[in-house]
Amino acid sequence: MGKINKRLLSIDLPANRSAFLWGPRKVGKTYWLTHCLQKNAPVIDLLKTDIFAEYVSRPYLLRERWQASHPFTIIDEIQKVPALLDEVHWLIENKGASFLLTGSSARKLRRGHANLLGGRAWRYQMTPLTTQEVIGLDLAEAMISGMLPPHYLSPDPLQDLRAYVADYLREEIAAEAVTNNVPAFSEFLRVAAMTNSELLNFTNVARETGVSAKVVRRYFEILEDTLLGFRLRPWRKRQNRRLIQTEKFYFFDVGVANYLARRRPIPGNSDFGKSFEHFILLELMAYKAYRNPELDIRYWRTATGHEVDVILGEMDVAIEIKSSSRVHSGLMRSLRSLKSEYTVRKSVIVCTETEPRCTEDDIHILPWRDFIDMLWADAFEI
Repeated sequence: MGKINKRLLSIDLPANRSAFLWGPRKVGKTYWLTHCLQKNAPVIDLLKTDIFAEYVSRPYLLRERWQASHPFTIIDEIQKVPALLDEVHWLIENKGASFLLTGSSARKLRRGHANLLGGRAWRYQMTPLTTQEVIGLDLAEAMISGMLPPHYLSPDPLQDLRAYVADYLREEIAAEAVTNNVPAFSEFLRVAAMTNSELLNFTNVARETGVSAKVVRRYFEILEDTLLGFRLRPWRKRQNRRLIQTEKFYFFDVGVANYLARRRPIPGNSDFGKSFEHFILLELMAYKAYRNPELDIRYWRTATGHEVDVILGEMDVAIEIKSSSRVHSGLMRSLRSLKSEYTVRKSVIVCTETEPRCTEDDIHILPWRDFIDMLWADAFEI
């Protein structure tokens, strides 16, 4: 079992500046606030029932209790009391106060037309663990446990995943969906996980789930709003071929997705291949969150079936993700097809081979650890 290094998230707010910090439940926000944030600040933890009860009935207490001697305040799980944002806004404007506001979902705030501070707060996001934040990562084990800190460190990650899915996803997120049909939402989660990394098809998921395509579309939007998943958009700059225009959907954590889909990834089987692609993409999304928020991440696919898993930037880096320990010429067809139509600055295949190499037509075949180390070292200059 691996251990956790220092988290990569870094927030250094200037005086009189505030920020939102978003991230799914159990991603480590509260631990980071109390152990890593270098500020001696009061913390209002709205997960504590007594504190929640105080502020939900009397949000003005924030204004009355604020002290100029402690101008920086942390409010954890701000979405639980949206009315506090009006008080935050007033204190920022009239007292020069500064806040770090954390939450696992902005959906409740937007749905209730809450005050999102109109650009007065910067935005940060915390992701599940990255490979750079752990010591002794076992890839096969990480596919099962996922990279949420308590699951990754657990001696029995399946039990923790079972509790997370039952208590949080099926109940609390179902409440976000404003539905009493928890069994249908549970089935949706299973089907959505089974189609993780595939082209979004609301009609097919609706048929398997037993609800309408309109409801399924709303369910996917809820997963995105609660940061439990994201869409990967296609590269749309057309040249000589007709390109696929449909988005893909990915869950935020490989362990959660595999548990929901009842996959058991073992090196060499098809489940491992899908999980490996998902794992590498999540590392790229974490890099974007922590190092390069403007980075454009897409995929490329033609109507005839050629597909490249990831395009970074303006064709700066094209990446194929293959779990193979022996990358042969057939696995390079899509990259070569892409290179024949576009100017690609760097072409990469991320795989489980043990040594890096480069083909005559400049396709870099990189072991996954080498690729990730190069990514976080900014070696790709994206």
